Amino acid sequence: QVQLVESGGGLVQAGGSLRLSCAASGFTLETYAIGCFRQAPGKEREGVSCISSSDDTRYYADSVLGRFTISRDNAKNTVHLQMDSLKPEDTAVYYCATGRYLFGSTCLREEYLEVWGQGTLVTVSS
Repeated sequence: QVQLVESGGGLVQAGGSLRLSCAASGFTLETYAIGCFRQAPGKEREGVSCISSSDDTRYYADSVLGRFTISRDNAKNTVHLQMDSLKPEDTAVYYCATGRYLFGSTCLREEYLEVWGQGTLVTVSS
């Protein structure tokens, strides 16, 4: 069964760091682009970052550029999202997702994503 499982969320003070993990089962993650999304209370889900499958090109939303870093750990079939200099506005449920037909920055577009994780909550206190 193809599955993505997020972990690493929690409560952190503003300025702190968290590292989210997205572990894959049922498929080899390194051959797929992986997108990271978040949904804050009362807001629509938005793309945060993604990493391509072909050359590991990384994409970031303007709101997290310079603070978040996405990376792969192929030995563990996992993608990580390192989140530094966290702000209260980063508070959200974070999801990872993938799909079969991703190219370029489509890994940040929900309509292209087919498999989603259950999400992990990140709360940043001021």
